[in-house]
Amino acid sequence: MRIGLLTEGGYPYARGEAGAWCDRLVRGMPHHVFDVYALSRSPRTGAAGTVETPPQVRRVRQERLWGEPPAPEAQGGGRAAAKAARAAFRTGFRDFAAALAGGAGMCAVERADRFASGLYALADLALDAAGALPAMLRGDDALAELESACRAPGVRPLLGDIVVTELLTAADLLERQLRPLSAPWYGPDALGAADVCHAVSGGPATLPGLLGKRFCGTPLIVTEYTVRTREALLAQRAAGLPPAVRALLGDHHRLLSGESYRQAALITQGSTHVRRWQERCGAPRERTRTIHPGIDAGRFARAGAAAEAAAQDGGRAAHADPTVAWVGRADPAKDLIALLHAFHAIRRKEPRARLRVCHLRAADQRAAGYLDHCRTLAAQLFPDEAADATAGGESPVSFEEIGSPGVPEPADAYTAGDVVVLSSSAEGFPLSLVEAMFCGRPTVSTDVGAVREVIGGTGLVVPPRNPKELAEATLGLLRGPGRAARLGAAARERALTLFTVTACVNAFADSYLDVVAHHPVHRLPLLDAQGAPRPFTTPAESLSPARLAPTPADPAWTAVPARR
Repeated sequence: MRIGLLTEGGYPYARGEAGAWCDRLVRGMPHHVFDVYALSRSPRTGAAGTVETPPQVRRVRQERLWGEPPAPEAQGGGRAAAKAARAAFRTGFRDFAAALAGGAGMCAVERADRFASGLYALADLALDAAGALPAMLRGDDALAELESACRAPGVRPLLGDIVVTELLTAADLLERQLRPLSAPWYGPDALGAADVCHAVSGGPATLPGLLGKRFCGTPLIVTEYTVRTREALLAQRAAGLPPAVRALLGDHHRLLSGESYRQAALITQGSTHVRRWQERCGAPRERTRTIHPGIDAGRFARAGAAAEAAAQDGGRAAHADPTVAWVGRADPAKDLIALLHAFHAIRRKEPRARLRVCHLRAADQRAAGYLDHCRTLAAQLFPDEAADATAGGESPVSFEEIGSPGVPEPADAYTAGDVVVLSSSAEGFPLSLVEAMFCGRPTVSTDVGAVREVIGGTGLVVPPRNPKELAEATLGLLRGPGRAARLGAAARERALTLFTVTACVNAFADSYLDVVAHHPVHRLPLLDAQGAPRPFTTPAESLSPARLAPTPADPAWTAVPARR
């Protein structure tokens, strides 16, 4: 089977979990052939290079969603062809812009239909006029149609007051989002050769899949482990975009998600939390399937075996002093502030307690600034201990980078504490929680995202942004090592059952076969040198739209008189 793998900012670029799960999926299917179509979000995406792909990845095609678009190819046909292309663009972009802006009397169904009509009209234009679409999306016609849509009766006041600079920003960002329409991926030697397209994220990665289905009849699978629409909205707010621009781009992401869900043969998600978001955006439940991400359990095997031995021994403290561990990437959404306040309450009742914050290297200035803020807060909450540490003593709170001598591997970070805490105020699929479960660690987590679904009763769950509840639950496990050991052992068994690479690969292998069986690609017949179909390459029965007749044992079977 040939699979077109559609990625955005992940495989084969990313070395984090965003690309690692795709790499594990591909390597787990050596009997299939993969063509990777990769979208790069920013210059940083490919700055570190790409991972080494296995032999079953036959080719990798790349397109960037940043910077200036590629120069258009020279087009024949003269002024008449250019005039026709411009007219076609204005017609298609008019529907597209009207769908983004909404307006009086435009219901959700009509809005979705106009978005699809405009999107596919732009795709047809991109196919006919190679390379011309990006310039048109940034041109005067696009600005005029976008402004007209925002000034239409019944449009939200936020869009009705849009100014020229905001229109220019919106047009520029929309061109980048729609750049995959102009990629040279839709011929018989590319997506037309695939048996199935698999978009491993929502957003722009689904565009090649939608066009693969439109131009080549290739079925589409959409996978989301986080809600791409929600991620885009948060990123636009963090970027400080004007409200009117955020409104237009936000509606673009929502409408694109809805169209990809309507056209997909199968929609998979990593949790029911994501599925609920998908259903709100129009995903039909009968075409959804939850497939948990496959995580490499081998990295945590030794830690898990040690935890299992401790549980069989009746549970014993792993450290001389009661120790709490936090593991992850420093980010405001992880709410380390609440964790520090909770540990302050724990410290009042357990003076020997310690907190080890094991963090990944700061990816940018924002993350580094947040870490510095947390260090400052820790020094304010524990001033006496901070003074002792300055004099050569030891502070009860330590910040350690994973990969440093103290925590050389992620497994060492999880075993650094008797209890592992996840304090997030917002979360998608909590990978760090699953890794702690593989290590057999007892956990206390906040009730956000898919946490409750992942933990399944094998750990304690408390409300988010509530340091008091977080402190009480953590303190209970620190003072009850036997109970903590039993919870850790149950968590490890649950993780080994649900979240392994084998379980994920097998689920996707079954999904590929099921989709191809129910949505076969009807390819064009092979042609000879003169352009005529080669004999016997297309069996006559393949041209029949009817299904095979049922057997007489089938209750629906009825006898048909033979023709004389």
